[in-house]
Amino acid sequence: MTLGLQKATNARDLGGLAAKDGRRVRTGVLFRANSLHSLSDADVAVLDGLKLACVIDFRDTTEVTRVGVDRLPPGLLPISLPVLDKTNDMDVFAVIADVARGAADASELDFLREEAPGGGAPGMMAGIYRQFVTSATSRASFAQALRLIGDRDSLPLLFHCTAGKDRTGWLAALVLTILDVDRDTILADYLRTNDLSSGTLELILTVLDGKIPDPKVIVPMVQARAAYLEAAIEQAEHSYGGMDGYLRDGLGVDDALLASIRANLLE
Repeated sequence: MTLGLQKATNARDLGGLAAKDGRRVRTGVLFRANSLHSLSDADVAVLDGLKLACVIDFRDTTEVTRVGVDRLPPGLLPISLPVLDKTNDMDVFAVIADVARGAADASELDFLREEAPGGGAPGMMAGIYRQFVTSATSRASFAQALRLIGDRDSLPLLFHCTAGKDRTGWLAALVLTILDVDRDTILADYLRTNDLSSGTLELILTVLDGKIPDPKVIVPMVQARAAYLEAAIEQAEHSYGGMDGYLRDGLGVDDALLASIRANLLE
């Protein structure tokens, strides 16, 4: 169920999804979203009505500086849990901006083409998802997020990144896996971002039209694709023998935390 926010269209309640044995994810407890920096007064009022105890921001300081700080109800401050190893990652959007304003040659974007070495933008995105599993930074942030979700005092809780699809999508997939939601439902929730963010993609393509040679090269970066989520799951299988092993050995999620998350989120 979406929250109906005007300036964060990918904000939604994870509640209502079917889990094992006829149970469902409890509504009003756990929310996922895209960036909250440009919320309207009405949007902030909606968040205020949720009585949030905790907001997790997966963005790093570079993103927050470029995009903007969260606009939240009074007295609510986000918990910063950066996921990506920025020392190892190119700031692709900075490169795109440089090309668009003429500060860099258009050839700087050739690495995004699907025929480029490594599979271009789709290959890069799949690599980022694999990093969610392999990176110590990523694992630490996702582990802390799960601990907060398992803490009743931190609920209701909202977590977000910039687009609300990659880092946010992976944590949502982890939580739903813990709750024994079936894989098809998890994938459908992940892909729903494409419907809720279609206007954002259209706007980006319009803004970049005529400013970079082929604006469509950025589409794989803006879309949620099943192949990306599958890349992370495959990496979990390769590195930890599966999602259970990844949760246990990669994130340190023990039986007590599993039980707490299920008790907090299932009805």
